[in-house]
Amino acid sequence: MYLIDTNNCKNMSRFIFFGAFMVFIILMLAMDLGLFHKKDHEIKSKEAAIWTCIWVLLAMGMALLIRFRAEWVHGINSMEELLAFASGTSLEALIQPGMDFASALDVYRKEMANQFLAGYFLEESLSIDNIFVMIMIFVSFGIDKKYYHRVLFWGILGAIILRFAFIFLLGAVVARFSWILAIFGVILIYSGIKMFRDKGDEKIDTANHPVVKFASKHFRVTRELDGHNFFTKVDGKNFITPLFLVLLVIEFSDIIFAVDSIPAVFSVTTDTFIVFFSNIFAIMGLRSLFFLLSNVTDKFWLLRYGLGVLLCFIGFKMIGHEFFHLNISTVASLFIILGVLVVSVIGSLVVPRTVKGTR
Repeated sequence: MYLIDTNNCKNMSRFIFFGAFMVFIILMLAMDLGLFHKKDHEIKSKEAAIWTCIWVLLAMGMALLIRFRAEWVHGINSMEELLAFASGTSLEALIQPGMDFASALDVYRKEMANQFLAGYFLEESLSIDNIFVMIMIFVSFGIDKKYYHRVLFWGILGAIILRFAFIFLLGAVVARFSWILAIFGVILIYSGIKMFRDKGDEKIDTANHPVVKFASKHFRVTRELDGHNFFTKVDGKNFITPLFLVLLVIEFSDIIFAVDSIPAVFSVTTDTFIVFFSNIFAIMGLRSLFFLLSNVTDKFWLLRYGLGVLLCFIGFKMIGHEFFHLNISTVASLFIILGVLVVSVIGSLVVPRTVKGTR
């Protein structure tokens, strides 16, 4: 009876924390669309910078909450529960024999906070490549900048739902077949190498894009925009507008992007709750980061190569852990991620990009 009650309390704690987190995200989304962005307008750099800072501060607040109350996430109330949770994870090696519960709990809190930060900064870093892709999508479809936010809002909402399913499904698979991460490691190395080979400025063929071709074949699609509407009526019939096509293409690109980014975060933490929380904070800040970087992408030309380095590092880390028992600590991973980002940004400013044909 005691074990049953303990398990019920643990599950209830997880449910309450996760539910509170989702309520917070829903409220922020509702305030965003219903209060701060009622009217369509072009997001300027100042507004984007403010919202970027807000989401970074909220993410840091989440990190602090995990640092001091991580047990709320997993419903841990005793040494036995903590040891059971740590079994088979990187945390197990950090809890020394003879530690009392308070000391072990502090170690656990620190590790969970570090994992959250590493996952957040990794996801945020890799999302920069997604920003480059989204810019190309908007430009290729000729969408007015004042409609960007509306498309990205619903795109982020769709991404949250898709990532929820992907993260917890992949988490269940990894828990049973850990070697699956090595396969994703190979994929990440391949993606990292592609970053060095691709120029990153390829145009999108809107007419022949697979999503556009599929939608045009199975639904009625109009070539004319109808303000910010995703759907419109023509001669009494419902049609999809080009704005909705852009939304579909962005969702499609996010699915492809998630195949790289989410397994990458699993390289720094296999805890599905931490992966999900860090992922959601990163993509919630993606919109403001998009508007902040959309006009200065050419200045930070080395970021693409930096992301390639990160993908290769994460890929080798996954393979090394699975086959050679090579363990790189969460703190070391966090510093490597931040280090690559800082070097890429500073390098881009110090060494301006040269264009062929110019001196």
